[in-house]
Amino acid sequence: MTKRKPVVPFYAAAAVWVCYALFLPLYQGVHFVLAAGASILAFAVAGALCKGSIGGTAAAQTSGEKTQDKPKEESTGNEALDKMLKDGRLAIAEMKRLDDNIADPGISADIVRLEQVSQKIFDEVRRSPDKLPQIRKFMDYYLPTTLKLLNAYDRMSAAGVSGENIDTTLAKVEGMMRTIVSAFEKQLDALFGAEALDISTDITVLENMMAREGLTGDPLKAQSSPGDDTDIKLEL
Repeated sequence: MTKRKPVVPFYAAAAVWVCYALFLPLYQGVHFVLAAGASILAFAVAGALCKGSIGGTAAAQTSGEKTQDKPKEESTGNEALDKMLKDGRLAIAEMKRLDDNIADPGISADIVRLEQVSQKIFDEVRRSPDKLPQIRKFMDYYLPTTLKLLNAYDRMSAAGVSGENIDTTLAKVEGMMRTIVSAFEKQLDALFGAEALDISTDITVLENMMAREGLTGDPLKAQSSPGDDTDIKLEL
């Protein structure tokens, strides 16, 4: 963007010369020097005022741009859900940081898997807020404790020394990671428990109805009751 110089200082200097010529004998040498000095002073004062004004405008514009650049977190209208989503975003960001810091490929792969599963958990709860109570312990204990363990692993592995305490702790965290990943996956699976039961029930009913109508390869046998030909007795 081209930066333009303010023209006000030049107008101020020119105004001094015009006013001096109108009211004082500019043709005399001493007055000419005084007019020149006054015009320089007017130029400097006007320039300083313009610079301050432009600086304030630029600062305001920069502040406005920063405000616009920062994404505004949308509220769901559910305070508990909003807190869960905010904590979830922080947890995902921390996992990404730990993945970048930790050099061990096995631990890094486990962290990536935890990140993926955790994001799916947050997405599912956002889609169905009624499932929020199901992840209460996950959010209050399992997730923060996992991040605590990984942070300890990050600090100790970066120490650059080998010792009984460091080596033992690193080995324990490494041995625990697969269990943690499995627990996170089971937490995600548990969120679909009610839906799985509903679908299983629907499938059972659908299979029975299709079999009764003879629409499957192994239809149910229908027998007429002795007292009422319209009643159907189903036998497997």
